[in-house]
Amino acid sequence: MAEHRQVINADTAPAPVGPYSHAVRSNGLLFCSGQVALDPGTGDLVGETPGEQAQQCLVNLQAVCEAAGAWLTDAVRVTVWLTDMASFVEVNEVYAQFFDAAEPPARVAIAVAGLPKGAVVEIDAVIAYRD
Repeated sequence: MAEHRQVINADTAPAPVGPYSHAVRSNGLLFCSGQVALDPGTGDLVGETPGEQAQQCLVNLQAVCEAAGAWLTDAVRVTVWLTDMASFVEVNEVYAQFFDAAEPPARVAIAVAGLPKGAVVEIDAVIAYRD
């Protein structure tokens, strides 16, 4: 592996469902792969509603950050992927619980046709890493 990048895999996050790492740390940033609402123990999709799935996505992202010695609250950019933009408000309510209202990260929300494992929400993040 190149010296300028370090692969991070978290034992407390769901195993990746493809050929990718949970995150890569490089040049002061932690680039977290998207997380869907998978139970870390079983790998099964959890959450009946978009809000419940968003909650698990963010818990999984926290686990990835912690494995890297970082904090989700230090996110500089978050992307929220939704299969139905009508769930935007519900997901937003859960999302707001994870970030400081006075200094939230930059964010993009994108509607997509489908997500892995039949999920309705996926969330990824770029985190400012504290050395």
